[in-house]
Amino acid sequence: MTRPLVLQNLRIVDPSRSLDETGTIVVGGDGRILAAGKDAQNQGVPAGAFIKDCAGLVAVPGLVDARVFVGEPGSEHRETIESAARAAAIGGVTSFIAMPDTDPVIDDIALVEFVQKTARDKALVNVHPAAALTKGLKGEEMTEFGLLRDAGAVCFTNGRKPLHDALVLRRAMTYAREFGAVIALEARDKYLGANGVMNEGLLASWLGLPGIPRESEIIPLERDLRIAGLTRAAYHAAKISVPESADAVRVARERGVNVTCGISINNLTLNENDIGEYRTFFKLSPPLRSEDDRVAMVEALADGTIDIIVSSHDPQDVDTKRLPFGDAADGAVGLETLAAAALRLHHSGQVPLMRLIDALSTRPAATFGLDAGTLKPGAKADIAILDLDEPWILYREALVSRSKNTPFENARFTGRVVQTYVAGKLVHSV
Repeated sequence: MTRPLVLQNLRIVDPSRSLDETGTIVVGGDGRILAAGKDAQNQGVPAGAFIKDCAGLVAVPGLVDARVFVGEPGSEHRETIESAARAAAIGGVTSFIAMPDTDPVIDDIALVEFVQKTARDKALVNVHPAAALTKGLKGEEMTEFGLLRDAGAVCFTNGRKPLHDALVLRRAMTYAREFGAVIALEARDKYLGANGVMNEGLLASWLGLPGIPRESEIIPLERDLRIAGLTRAAYHAAKISVPESADAVRVARERGVNVTCGISINNLTLNENDIGEYRTFFKLSPPLRSEDDRVAMVEALADGTIDIIVSSHDPQDVDTKRLPFGDAADGAVGLETLAAAALRLHHSGQVPLMRLIDALSTRPAATFGLDAGTLKPGAKADIAILDLDEPWILYREALVSRSKNTPFENARFTGRVVQTYVAGKLVHSV
């Protein structure tokens, strides 16, 4: 039990109820929401409650990040579950899904239980394990879907590694359908652009770097969508980056395919020009695309074609990033900057705040069946409090993540998370 909490005079944005109004949030001693809205204060204040005036601030459901790479077990020097959870709390992320790309790979029950136990003991936020789709992420032999699902795996994925064998994918989707499980994959062709390190185009030619064509994403995505239609499985395209991919998702939905899709915040707020003079913190997967592509993807997010936004948090240390651009590892940390970077789309008028929070919280929770993403009475009091107008600069040294490979070093932001609550308990405050 925690002390009851009353947050007053704040703007409440809750996509799960299409609610956007000024009011009060009342949280009981059990960490669940008693009331949230303009009429909440009429229900009275629980005895002994802590009352806080939040005038000028915005309350949203705690963010849900569906694609987080954590080094534990095996690469704790890059990130642990505990340090990732601290970073998440700072970014207003109250729940995240940990990818199975660890050493050993999360492909059996013992490792799923290890992630859950470590999270219970050390994490400030809710951590949900994703299980490997294939043993060792090798793309050859399926894991035990039923047992892993029962142990607590919330989805099945091959992590950073695309799945190239269409027959294995068909079998996996067929089994996943029987267990009501979601298959989440990155679409990347094994051979097309295999040696590429950035978006294929004029800039890559100027920099003398091999390119990754958009077709290397579109072709395997269309294959996956066809197999999802064939098997009637729930398929999630984890990270798309070009408008043709969004078009493919639209067409598949018209055919009745059960598909959702996500996009990295990096592909919504950055473009290939940010690479500048071979800046390896901008070497990402999928690669940063053209500005026209970025704008088109923002439009696809606004109209609902793209369901969710992920941080694609992928810690890399100095040894893997301070290398020639072509040799550096892909990936960037993103948990701490997810909300602030996303608010750029709100301030620019490109994406309404309601749709933005839906993509950051409500929709990912619904996609993966998590108890999160809402401020309705009875729900867990996982809450992010935002100051939409606070200006600030991100200094790399201030990151709590064990790795500092952020593409937003010295970036100027407007809007940040000022408080984060998990089950009614304050886990972050500035």
